[in-house]
Amino acid sequence: MSPRPVPMGLLPDTARIESDGSLSVGGCRVDELAERHGTPLFVYDEAHVRARCREAVAAFGVDRVVYASKAFSCAAMARLVSDEGLLLDVATGGELFVAMHGGVPADRCILHGNNKSLAELEMALTVGADTQARPGVRQIVVDSFDEIERLEHLRSRGLPKPRLMIRVTPGVHAHTHDFIATGQDDSKFGFNLSNGDAARAIDRITRGGCGELVGLHCHIGSNVLLVDSFAKAAEVMAKFSAPYGLPELTLGGGLGVAYVEGEEAPSITAWGSVLLDACRALGVQAEVSVEPGRSIVASSAITVYTVGTVKPIPGIRTYVSVDGGMSDNPRPVLYGSGYEAFAVADVAAPRDMPGRLVGKHCESGDVLIFDADFPSSLKVGDLLATPVTGAYGHSMASNYNKVPRPAVVFVADGESRVVVRRETYEDLVRLDQV
Repeated sequence: MSPRPVPMGLLPDTARIESDGSLSVGGCRVDELAERHGTPLFVYDEAHVRARCREAVAAFGVDRVVYASKAFSCAAMARLVSDEGLLLDVATGGELFVAMHGGVPADRCILHGNNKSLAELEMALTVGADTQARPGVRQIVVDSFDEIERLEHLRSRGLPKPRLMIRVTPGVHAHTHDFIATGQDDSKFGFNLSNGDAARAIDRITRGGCGELVGLHCHIGSNVLLVDSFAKAAEVMAKFSAPYGLPELTLGGGLGVAYVEGEEAPSITAWGSVLLDACRALGVQAEVSVEPGRSIVASSAITVYTVGTVKPIPGIRTYVSVDGGMSDNPRPVLYGSGYEAFAVADVAAPRDMPGRLVGKHCESGDVLIFDADFPSSLKVGDLLATPVTGAYGHSMASNYNKVPRPAVVFVADGESRVVVRRETYEDLVRLDQV
């Protein structure tokens, strides 16, 4: 149990405690946002996101930072990061469509994914052809021999020749949850380096002509807090890439963030120093790119809930139930991820009541915080917030139990705007055929 207030360092950059003890973000009172837009509600600090984008560009350079859309994607977010000079990593045709809907040109997008369909690859090669001198996405990161075969088929049909990168599995195990580790040999992603698949893929693309091979790519995992893991991946990739002399090298994303009190994470600036210093020491001549997602957006947002039930079970625990749950944040049940909670009306209140924060879904595993700390004054109807929910909350949201997905608002300079409206019951049956 932590009697201390929620650490302000976990809240968005512009978070402030008002004179009555209540929280504001971006100059907007959170209680007023909840009254206007309902709960659950994602509140994003636009200035925070822009600051992290600028920090990344300052650390790595123009056109060397690729925002990982999977962390959080909507049209407004795509436009915001693009306006700040970031390229966009899109893993599906859907993510590409959303980015372009936000006004991002296809040639500012890089297509990822371990199982790209023929239709997605064709879309990537042809989208924007009527408005761009070079049609299609900026690059495609190739992930399998089956994908090379699909690209060869499309090339035989006379489709444009794409710029390609090979995703290499470098055999580096990141210190993170197994479900979000991607760089070890046993991975569904990329071409294995140690068994020779990566070299064979490079040879096939070079000899076969299905695209122009411009670089190599790796990604070791998500929410990695030890920068030494990134340096190790850089070392492996530098050694492997040296004989090929390709102009580009992408070292992925995965930089972690602090989610709970006492946790620490490297800054984007520190991450950049470690990676680029390592590459210089290793003699890397290629342009080095990275793909941050979580570190750009995670701590920019809070999720605001309304407390519906406070259920003490003497001798066991107190359950606090809110009007969302695993449908808007599945990370705790998927990965055992930790979060903090606090009362919106009294941010600095001591959190002296232990309990478990749960949602409204028909699962015992519908848990947002397994061991939470609440103010003892917490009651039904209060607004409760969880910070650091800007990444992999809304983007992984579901309609389990037919719960409509929450609205998303951006706040800045005392103004708020809805960038994703709250789903309605009508939305839940819009695709149904009776």
